[in-house]
Amino acid sequence: MTQRWETLTFLHWSYPVDVVHRLLPQGLQVDPFDGRAWVGLVPFRMTVGPAGIDSIPWFGQFLETNVRTYVRDRSGRPGLWFLSLDAAGLAAVVTARVSYRLPYFWSTMSLCSDGDLLRYECVRRWPGAGASSLVEVATGPAYDDGELDDRDVFLTARWRLFSHGANRLRYAEAHHQPWPLRRAELRRVDDGLLLAAGLPAPSGSPLVHYSDGVRARIGPPHLVDR
Repeated sequence: MTQRWETLTFLHWSYPVDVVHRLLPQGLQVDPFDGRAWVGLVPFRMTVGPAGIDSIPWFGQFLETNVRTYVRDRSGRPGLWFLSLDAAGLAAVVTARVSYRLPYFWSTMSLCSDGDLLRYECVRRWPGAGASSLVEVATGPAYDDGELDDRDVFLTARWRLFSHGANRLRYAEAHHQPWPLRRAELRRVDDGLLLAAGLPAPSGSPLVHYSDGVRARIGPPHLVDR
């Protein structure tokens, strides 16, 4: 399928490796940076459709917020592990749960903009209603070539996602251009999605990046060799 991920903000906190590792399925391990596990809270706008079609009006446009971390499988292949994915499109939630075995939740969501200020809101409806998230950021100018460091790239340049279902580990490849990243300043965060995913409350201020978006192609799910 093809997707567009737009108006996207990355918030990242670091955790001790063992705190995150206990939330992973067998066959995956934390991919640390500077000896720490990293967890991202990522709200954005999604457009999704079959390959070659930009969107399907009744299915393809909705808001989403991910809680994700960075992992490797037994073969050493890096990728993403989603602790949760909240989306405002019920059809997309059901489809992704069945086809990709991803932990999607149906949520009420909104995205408001006022100049450079963005406000993302999410309230989970099903399953496990009640968890919520509010993020406000002020977007800034683009990074110049050479300004991004190894950690910036580590947290954003990921081309594979893992999932787990029916006692088997799966993966799918994600193909897109590198994120065109911009500076951003956090104005407010009041988040319960990390706690709902089984993490302790994060400490300190997160790293913040913003992107206008990329167009991506997501391949079909494959079983990981045992």
